[in-house]
Amino acid sequence: MNRQMEDEPDGNVTEGRAAARPSSAANLPVVEEADATGEVAELYERFRSHFGRPKVPGILKCFATHPALLRNMMGLAENLLFVDGFLTRRHKEMIATLVSTENTCPYCADSHGYSLRTLGGSAEQLAAIEARDLTSVAFNPQDQALLAFVDKVTRASHAIQRGDLEKLIEAGWSEPQISEAVHIAALFATFNRIVNAFGVPSQHLLDFYRDQDVNAAAKEAQ
Repeated sequence: MNRQMEDEPDGNVTEGRAAARPSSAANLPVVEEADATGEVAELYERFRSHFGRPKVPGILKCFATHPALLRNMMGLAENLLFVDGFLTRRHKEMIATLVSTENTCPYCADSHGYSLRTLGGSAEQLAAIEARDLTSVAFNPQDQALLAFVDKVTRASHAIQRGDLEKLIEAGWSEPQISEAVHIAALFATFNRIVNAFGVPSQHLLDFYRDQDVNAAAKEAQ
């Protein structure tokens, strides 16, 4: 046997080791941090250092079952998903929360709802997205137009026509911003399906803000 193959486990060996332990996903085994080796371990460490987070999230553990997918998704995370681009980071989280809610993805809806609140989104905006009330006064007219478009991309992309884009342009969005909104919406539709199929549970991150909102309301009532 080739010594390099013996000494340096490839992605398939890593995946096999992950399957030997209890998985944090209900349906399919993922690559847990304790089982990661080689490129996957390096990418996990890159995630922790780049984003300043001590733990690798469940969705990356799903991607890690195919190291090349994890590598490329890390690039998307660093250069598109979690940075300001043509759209602000807050608008990207707004889109991610809406798409994840519409696709009934508890893990992603919780994670990105939490990020939306962290980036300045209000409790009223989150509640409106969760209720799919996209004309709520919690949003300004420009954001209402963006969310309506994302809703159509998610539910009926085959019906998108130039007229839909013209409405967005009239509302103040540029074509590069609209293009980025399409990419973000479509990518999160993919992520939702991956997480749901693997069976990754919600982290209940939003409980922090829900408790905070309840306490604030109780104080106002006194």
